[in-house]
Amino acid sequence: MADSSALCYNNLQGKVAIVTGGASGIGEATVRLFAEHGTRMVVIADIQDQLGHQVATSIGIHKCNYIHCDVADEDQVKALVESTVQKYGQLDVMFSNAAIVSPSDQTVLELDFSQFERLFAVNVRGMALCVKHAARAMVEGRVRGSIVCTGSVAASHGARKRTDYCMSKHAVVGLVRSASVQLGVHGIRVNCVSPNGIATPLTIQVHRKSAEEVEKVYETYARLKGHVLNVKDVADAVLFLACNEFVSGHDLLVDGSFVRG
Repeated sequence: MADSSALCYNNLQGKVAIVTGGASGIGEATVRLFAEHGTRMVVIADIQDQLGHQVATSIGIHKCNYIHCDVADEDQVKALVESTVQKYGQLDVMFSNAAIVSPSDQTVLELDFSQFERLFAVNVRGMALCVKHAARAMVEGRVRGSIVCTGSVAASHGARKRTDYCMSKHAVVGLVRSASVQLGVHGIRVNCVSPNGIATPLTIQVHRKSAEEVEKVYETYARLKGHVLNVKDVADAVLFLACNEFVSGHDLLVDGSFVRG
């Protein structure tokens, strides 16, 4: 049986990828993994300029570049994709990962629609814009590309709080399923990776706890014991989806058999 790591290396060799939200957390881990597995160029798209430049520099400017991009702004997403194709000749992989979390509990009875609209602008509109413009570039370039979106276990379950976030992740799965049906004729695969709760700079900030404290909270959400989910685990799943040539329309759960907390 062929080594899966070698297979991914061969499938990514010489390819060009964009990772939104790539300056930290799951995005950063995926950027580094893509670079390790043979991509010619990984473009980090984020609004965290200092972190984005630091990650790109640490990998090497010959293999990684940073572009400021607010995914809620269509002009910026379009410019991101167009500049990538102009500079590097193609776009093979889009990992649409940028997302935010509600700053408050947001139950149905107390929905704050100003917060709701900002979250949907990033988590739903932003995801759709990235899929749209990446797919257009792939179709025009006749590239049999791969698009991966970041979902969540919240896309498969109801939630006791953060209703807007839960709704937004359900929308991501719907986007992936529709896009995979529509883009299959062009040889473009569209999938979703849905992690369980995980300690990232974003969730640490939201919970206002240390990384270790956040991990202990999320550890109770998985039936699988003996390992705490981390960003590398999710990046490995993204790598699989980016490489496998016949998986499309799939929501890959990285949840250790989720149990409601």
